[in-house]
Amino acid sequence: MGGPVTRVSVVDDDRMLLDGMAAWFSSVEDLVLGRRVRTVDELLADGGPAADVVVLDLLLADGSDPVRNVRRLVETGSRVLVVSVVPHGERGIDVVRAGAVGYLTKDHDLDVLADAVRSAAAGETVHSPELAFAWCRSDRPDRPQLSTQERAVLLAYASGLTLATAARQVGIRPATAKGYLDRVKEKYARAGRPAYTKVELAARVREDGIA
Repeated sequence: MGGPVTRVSVVDDDRMLLDGMAAWFSSVEDLVLGRRVRTVDELLADGGPAADVVVLDLLLADGSDPVRNVRRLVETGSRVLVVSVVPHGERGIDVVRAGAVGYLTKDHDLDVLADAVRSAAAGETVHSPELAFAWCRSDRPDRPQLSTQERAVLLAYASGLTLATAARQVGIRPATAKGYLDRVKEKYARAGRPAYTKVELAARVREDGIA
């Protein structure tokens, strides 16, 4: 076996899906399917890490809360990719804000899922079409409406640039960039999601799919 291997666990109550995934993953060298369980409680029963990446069904038969499920799995150090038969991606916003790296509907084929798992394992966010569409259409009050310049400064600064470098990239003066960034922070604070540091702002960029 050549490169690094990603350990994958699956939480889903669809037995046919679990069996199908097991057969399919057995032919993929860089992805090793470990535990296949029906609840998060079952996966975490031994208290150990769940896996490098956990593929989690949004709505489980035990009625557990999807947001809480994601948070519990993230606490183990796993990266969580949520999948669902629900076509409306608005639910995806909730689970990504809870710490999931992305959201896919189950009408995608297994090649797409495998690529999403690889992206998750590499530390990337999985921007599926469903999630991107939901973010673009979302008008929730906790998702501040940013101007074009506010968005540009936020993206540049949250990517790791200094404020001066971010200002130069956007084509404005540092003092002007600071004003835009201060307004971004104020809008997030008013929305009940304060973000004062670069790390917190970067988290808001990921949560809200700002691009």
